[in-house]
Amino acid sequence: MKLLEARDIAHHFDYPLFAGVDLTLNSHESVAIIGVSGSGKSTLLHILSTLLHPDSGSVELLGEPLGRLSNRSLVRLRRDDLGIIFQSHYLFRGFTGIENLEVASLLSGEPVEEGLLRMLKIDHVIGQKVTELSGGQQQRVSIARVLTKKPRIIFADEPTGNLDAETANEVMALFESYIAREDAGLLLVTHEPSLAMRCQRVYRLEAQRLERVK
Repeated sequence: MKLLEARDIAHHFDYPLFAGVDLTLNSHESVAIIGVSGSGKSTLLHILSTLLHPDSGSVELLGEPLGRLSNRSLVRLRRDDLGIIFQSHYLFRGFTGIENLEVASLLSGEPVEEGLLRMLKIDHVIGQKVTELSGGQQQRVSIARVLTKKPRIIFADEPTGNLDAETANEVMALFESYIAREDAGLLLVTHEPSLAMRCQRVYRLEAQRLERVK
């Protein structure tokens, strides 16, 4: 099933970022976007994940053209079907790790899985306040919060930036297992070529164009 289809996407701020971007994502598929800092990778991810409107072009998610959806429908789509992992964790800082996950569980109706916590190696710290956790632990709580929702599409912006190489590879293996099991897809933005090449398709955003490299 086609989960995402973007056609002829263009965007700029004070200068042109990219134009003519076409991209698809199917279920059980992982796609990576690489490129230098400032090339527009995160901006493109924000457009594809409904957080930003492009200057031109169209995006469909789960067969729904975003331009036709009401604000209420967009909120429902983000809540029920999209999982967005940011470079910043955006955890509720007055809460414990498990309380952050329980919020996601309450909104989605999905349980918090003990096995997920063990795989992310946070089961022993999940009762601590977010402010007591290291940057890497906070990142893993953020990843657990997203996966607890059981999203159809995972949008991940540098999800392993605070993790060591071994843990980063374990997280990628977790994503791969998840999209195979849950009929989902992964769109990954990363500076790490080794992680990008684990994806089935890889694109480079360069000179305002998105070009396939794998």
